[in-house]
Order: sequence, then structure tokens, then C-alpha cells
Amino acid sequence: MLLAGCGSQTDILHPGGPGARHIASLWWWMLGGCTFGLAFVTALLIAAWFKRRTMGPGREPGERAGWIVVLTLGVGVMIAGLATLFIVADVFVIRGTEAPAATSTSLTVRAVGHLWYWEFDYPGTHAVTADELHIPARTAVLVQVRSADVIHSFWVPELNRKIDAIPGENNAVELYADHPGVFRGECNQYCGLQHAHMGFLVVADPPARFRRWLARQEQPAKSSSSTGERVFMQGQCSSCHTIRGTPATSDVGPDLTHLASRTTLAGTTIPNTPAQLARWVTDAQSIKPGNQMPDISMPAAKLHALVAYLETLK
Repeated sequence: MLLAGCGSQTDILHPGGPGARHIASLWWWMLGGCTFGLAFVTALLIAAWFKRRTMGPGREPGERAGWIVVLTLGVGVMIAGLATLFIVADVFVIRGTEAPAATSTSLTVRAVGHLWYWEFDYPGTHAVTADELHIPARTAVLVQVRSADVIHSFWVPELNRKIDAIPGENNAVELYADHPGVFRGECNQYCGLQHAHMGFLVVADPPARFRRWLARQEQPAKSSSSTGERVFMQGQCSSCHTIRGTPATSDVGPDLTHLASRTTLAGTTIPNTPAQLARWVTDAQSIKPGNQMPDISMPAAKLHALVAYLETLK
């Protein structure tokens, strides 16, 4: 059990924002309450065992005394403990992690769950990205979550609670990062074969850096008239992906307008490097079996040109 927590990137006991701190506090309250309950019951059992050994025949306490002990200590104390935990959870946790109204936050982001990746777009802009959500640090961000296919669950353990992404419905959660950093998120609702490989990153940037990032993401891709761009447009790629500023406008797969600006590929499964990108294009099923990206066979020269073009999409 101890080794299972080693190297985890989703640590609820290492909060990076007020919502996660409320949840971590509840966890400690529950641990403390359960530890007290276990110690209390264990102490009663030990005391009863010693009392039984020291009392002679005919000196056992009566049934009335036993009922008093059961009702006051065994029932009353436990009910008081559970009531305390309920009050703490309702007053300090549930109210502290519920989503605020959109008018009370300075930024709204839409998150859409797909089989098996996350799409993020910023209302009022043209910026669309996948598997990497950028937010300004020390700023309340309202994330509106929905699903394009099956039920998913959006969860960033170090920032706030999890909420379900349900087809046809909108749920919302507030993300607030106390400091710049990278926080891992994941789908926490089993959604199919590649559920375990449906992670994403929340990048909390200093506000000025975030504004520069958002301004770059709004821009369409520059036409390069390169061999790689022709390979993309004339092959299978353009039938599934969008690159704004080009004839590719399909929404089957993630938007690739600024693909090279992302740090990972395939739901954080592999790093975004030229070698891994080439591998993903030609052999995606060996990396993420069952995903909706087909294996694409092409000559090495075309593959090299295609990857070189994709690397320019920053």
C-alpha cells in the first residue's frame, strides 16, 4: 500500500489551490476521526478483557451497566463523531469547492471529453488545444465540462474536486492555482479501452506569460507551401484534423493548429518529440491500442517531411 503512492503525479495531500486544500483538510479530519474511533474501540476491548480477568465469579456487572456503556460510548460517541465530520464536510468542503457563477470568475474555459483525449477552448477567442490546459496562476478559472461521446470525469487532484462530463449536460468546477506550475489531471470515470491513458496537464502560467500564450494560440497556422504540408492535406490527416488557416477543418481528432507547442501527445502518453510524433503517426495502435488514430503507412521521405511540417506548428 505504501509503495502504491510512490512517484504519484496526482497527490491530493499536496494541494496547489484553495479547493484542493479544503479536500485535503477533510481527508485529515476523516483520518483523525477514524484513528480515534479505532483507538477508542480497541481501548474498550482491552479494558473489558482486563476487567473480566480481574473479576471473580458472580461479580460481573449487570445487564443495565452494559447497556449504559454501549449506548453512551459505543453509540453516542460514534454518532457525535460522524456528525462532526458531516458538518466539516458540508460547511468547509462542499461549499468551498462548488463552482461559482460564471460572472464571478475572470476566465472561462470549456473542456470536452472525447474517446480518449481532452479538448480545451477559450470562449471569445479562437484558441483551441488538446490535453494541455493553460490557466493564469492566482486567478479563478471556471471550467465548463461536457462530453462528446460517453461519460468521462474531469479531475485535477491538486487543484479541486472531480466532476463528471456527461453527454448533453454541462458541469462546472473552479480551478485556482496558488503558484505557477504543472498539475496533472485525469479522467476518473471508466470510459473504455484507453481510459487509463486519458490524462491531461494543467499549466499555471504567470498572468503575463499566459496572455502571451493565449495570443499565440489565437493565431492561425502560417502557410508553408512545404512538402510536409502537401502530405498532410492530400493524405488521411486532413480528413480527421483541423489546422486553422489551411483547408483542413475536420473535427474527428484533436485540433493541430499549434501541435508543436504541446509537451505531450496521445493524452500525455508519450512526449511530444519528433521521433515520438513519427512513431505516433505510423504506429499509433501499438502505443495506445484501440484509440481512433489509424496507423498510417507512408515512405520515409514523406514521413520525415510531414513531421518537419508538424514541428513548425507552434
